[in-house]
Amino acid sequence: MTYDEAVKKINSLLVFGSKPGLERVSELIQRIGSPDKKLKFVHVAGTNGKGSVCASLASILTQAGYKTGLFISPFVIEFRERFQINGEMIPYQTLADIVEEVFPVVEQMKNEGKIITEFEMVLAAALKWYEMEQCDVVVLETGLGGRFDATNIISTPLASVIMSISLDHTAVLGDTCEKIAFEKCGIIKPDGVTVLYGDQPEGVFDVVKKAAAERNNRLVIACPHFASRLDSGLWGSRFVFDDGEGKPLTLTTPLIGGHQLKNAAAALCTVRVLRERGLEIPDEAIETGLAGVKFPARLELLSEEPVVLLDGAHNPGGAAALSAAINEHLAGRKRVAVVGMLADKDVHAALSMLVPLFDYVAAVQPDNPRAMTAEALAKIVSEYGVPCEVCHDYPAAYETALKRASELSAGEEQAAVVVFGSLYLASDMRRVILNNAEGANA
Repeated sequence: MTYDEAVKKINSLLVFGSKPGLERVSELIQRIGSPDKKLKFVHVAGTNGKGSVCASLASILTQAGYKTGLFISPFVIEFRERFQINGEMIPYQTLADIVEEVFPVVEQMKNEGKIITEFEMVLAAALKWYEMEQCDVVVLETGLGGRFDATNIISTPLASVIMSISLDHTAVLGDTCEKIAFEKCGIIKPDGVTVLYGDQPEGVFDVVKKAAAERNNRLVIACPHFASRLDSGLWGSRFVFDDGEGKPLTLTTPLIGGHQLKNAAAALCTVRVLRERGLEIPDEAIETGLAGVKFPARLELLSEEPVVLLDGAHNPGGAAALSAAINEHLAGRKRVAVVGMLADKDVHAALSMLVPLFDYVAAVQPDNPRAMTAEALAKIVSEYGVPCEVCHDYPAAYETALKRASELSAGEEQAAVVVFGSLYLASDMRRVILNNAEGANA
């Protein structure tokens, strides 16, 4: 089997199962040898910030000398990004070989009336690889929710981490932050340790505290004030981390925005928990690991002249974080946006926080069946009195944004371009932006 054939096999599966539950995926994992039983995990759930904290933890653990698996969803660069060990994506042929081994089990289960989803197959392949490579620790990001997420087949992890909770996937997870928090708390296992991101909506703390107490978990709250900023810019932030449990550390993260300090606090509180659980993680590994973390499409600076930022903000929580970063780091500049959203997201709430910050918007339709049309998006943008142009493909949208930014630039202060919305948009636009830069430098 080739790599392309393997990806086609995976993509041929249903995105969602016929009914919620972990029975099918548990049976699949058991049939392929229960690789999860031979691995240790840090399990991470949340609405926003979970990808950033996963990337940070994986980078720190790698620097500490541990063979570290990282499982994330969705991907931005390419499909293999979902499976990583020590910062390297799974080799093409290795993924093909694993799919060739696992897929017949999926087909056999289908013949028995047990339908395996795409995400469940991806998880099974990832766990098989991490076991084959004898990973010391796997940083495991949930796909959707927590309680019924396929990743929740694992036993009690080294740490359960619950990041920022806000409204997203409300049709599946519930229409209040408390209901969503309940679903995320599904990853809290008996007799473990739970780390909670410290800046949560009203009501979330009570839900998490209750779940942690019921499952005999020590609860560690990563308070935002643990990370005190010293300096920041489009290069990231330098800050002091002090949770009162050890000596203060002066650290740097290349991830942009004040919200990333809160994410860093959660990651660093988790590191302290992992030390208590027996992992040797020296301060030097924390410093180099955090400074070297890479996470595409999360307020990613893709160009400095002009400034071009790419962000996957598509829900109210993500929009609030992006809004704060724009106000802080692009103050005084004219700004142009390229926007594309999925229709099943809370588009109005996200755009209400972001569109008024821009002088011009290029609307485009993401390449996804659930996408909102560029015309429908432009109609919403127009409600805020911001000029908007409908673009029918990604290169046209980016070309329009660069042209408008050039026209709006005055003196030495160039207008900035911010691309945001669906991660499907971010993935495709990232290639367009980088290809454009390569062409300009050729």
